[in-house]
Amino acid sequence: MSLGTVLVVEDDDAIRRGLVDALRFSGYTLHEAPDGKAGLELALSIDADIVLLDIMMPKMSGLEVLEELRKAKPTIPVIFLTARGEEEDRVKGLKLGADDYVVKPFGVDELTARVEAVLRRSAERPTPQRTLRISGRTVDFERREVTLAGGEVRTLPQREAEVLAYLAANPGRAIAREELLTRVWGFDPRGTQTRTVDMAIARLREQLGDSPTDPKVIRTVRGKGYMLAPTDGAEG
Repeated sequence: MSLGTVLVVEDDDAIRRGLVDALRFSGYTLHEAPDGKAGLELALSIDADIVLLDIMMPKMSGLEVLEELRKAKPTIPVIFLTARGEEEDRVKGLKLGADDYVVKPFGVDELTARVEAVLRRSAERPTPQRTLRISGRTVDFERREVTLAGGEVRTLPQREAEVLAYLAANPGRAIAREELLTRVWGFDPRGTQTRTVDMAIARLREQLGDSPTDPKVIRTVRGKGYMLAPTDGAEG
């Protein structure tokens, strides 16, 4: 039985063939594409469980592919395949919603472990809601748009929308920063000091029109984390 369906989008023929052969040998079903445009078309036409995506490619870059893919399939896991000098692009990719990245050259064991870890986290993610109504605001998760009480429409960044969706999927519970880092960002928070979650919450509050000093939508629970206020109603 297949462990899952993997789409490899990589313009280097030797690397792509190596990835396809190694993952197929590990028990996955494989599809492949030699450039960004073909990769996007294939990603939209098949039911892949995860996409391995090179950054520097002809016709469309990996960043452009990810941006378009997230509009149609916002929850599909994506791992970037990057060169050592592409740190800025890796950061852009993570902000666009990539789940992880692997730096070339990499070993087969490392890549397989990353694929397994991302698929495991993806399976543990709560099923996203389509619509959330809270404190007079309406959030459309598919469009990543929030309509404020006065009718103004704002677009939520991908990561902030994922944070809000996770909070909404856990009503009445304070979510620790460590849990958000693990479930939303896919980071191992052990031994890490970071303001990543706090900054994302601050940006999310701003987009929601929530007061930074006396927030009513996303509440800070001292010593525990963040909790969403009771909703006006939600649709699955």
